[in-house]
Amino acid sequence: MFLSIFKPEKNFEELSLAEYQKVFSEFYKPIRNFIYYRCGGDPDLAEDIAQDTFLKLWETRQRIDKSTVKAYLYKIAQNNTINHLKRQQLLFKFKKKPSADRDFDNPEKLAEMAEYEEKLQRVIASLPEGGREVFLMNRLEDLTYVEIAERLGLSVKAIEKRMSKVLKIFRDQLGTEI
Repeated sequence: MFLSIFKPEKNFEELSLAEYQKVFSEFYKPIRNFIYYRCGGDPDLAEDIAQDTFLKLWETRQRIDKSTVKAYLYKIAQNNTINHLKRQQLLFKFKKKPSADRDFDNPEKLAEMAEYEEKLQRVIASLPEGGREVFLMNRLEDLTYVEIAERLGLSVKAIEKRMSKVLKIFRDQLGTEI
């Protein structure tokens, strides 16, 4: 009875190159199709996200339960797709935001805006996964730190710390807070 309380630890073994290649050849096309239908039928975008998915699988190959690799791949693909769509939403919100200093007839201003948008996308893409998630939940979904903490099962202090790190990254890389 005492032993039934404790679950045995999963036996994680590193995914070998041969096993990775087998998983890749078996699941690449289904994963790409899964992403394709989730992101509005853009084949190039589906390819990019699928490649990112398999890159993430390779990067985490030491912590994979081989018996659940298929489910893990689909979860990575789903998260990558959601993150991409959230970044697009953020960019859309940024573009929609009225600003008195935006002069759309000025080519210099347009070039500056395009450069800033590129930098913004790069910074968002480079954010640590947990920080990016908190940032997007706060800025896109307008969730409070308390609501984010509840959703993620973390303390409010942990959310504040993640957001603080993200905002510091924005200040350092963009010279502004977002």
